[in-house]
Amino acid sequence: MSSQDHDQVLQQWKAEEAAVRSRQMPVGLARPDQVAGRTGLEVMHMMLDGELPPPHITDTMDFMLISVAHGEATFQGTPRLRHYNPLGGVHGGWYATLLDSALGCAVHTTMPVGRAYTTLEFKVNLVRGLNERVPLVRAIGKVVHSGKQVATAEASLVGHDGKLYAHASTTCLVFETR
Repeated sequence: MSSQDHDQVLQQWKAEEAAVRSRQMPVGLARPDQVAGRTGLEVMHMMLDGELPPPHITDTMDFMLISVAHGEATFQGTPRLRHYNPLGGVHGGWYATLLDSALGCAVHTTMPVGRAYTTLEFKVNLVRGLNERVPLVRAIGKVVHSGKQVATAEASLVGHDGKLYAHASTTCLVFETR
């Protein structure tokens, strides 16, 4: 990709973020009655459409849900100085939080009414350092398998420059809700 292509991608990502933010409610928690009787994908679409609030962690960690589809979820984040570790780069926990969100929400989109999940295992590989010179990254999660008892997913953390910064995988336990 040329630097002109990188700039176009960055502008597109910023425009997509602005469109989502224009519909978003303030951060908060969805009430049980707001999500009862809905599939995971319906709940995720409600969040994107501004019918449910995004969770507080998105504000704390400077990231947000950008898109969802069945078996997929994409989050976008802004690496900032406040995310740095003592060595002068973005802390691995920030990478992990974005990737875990993309993985979990991708799995969530496959949940039918009355089913939920929890993470059993989560693995992250950091392959390139992040700092403030990388203005935006996206964590793109995709389900590999979603069954009655187990779901697995993989995610990549990529920059607008097309570079891979980290990748992750998860195994989730799927169960019936009360």
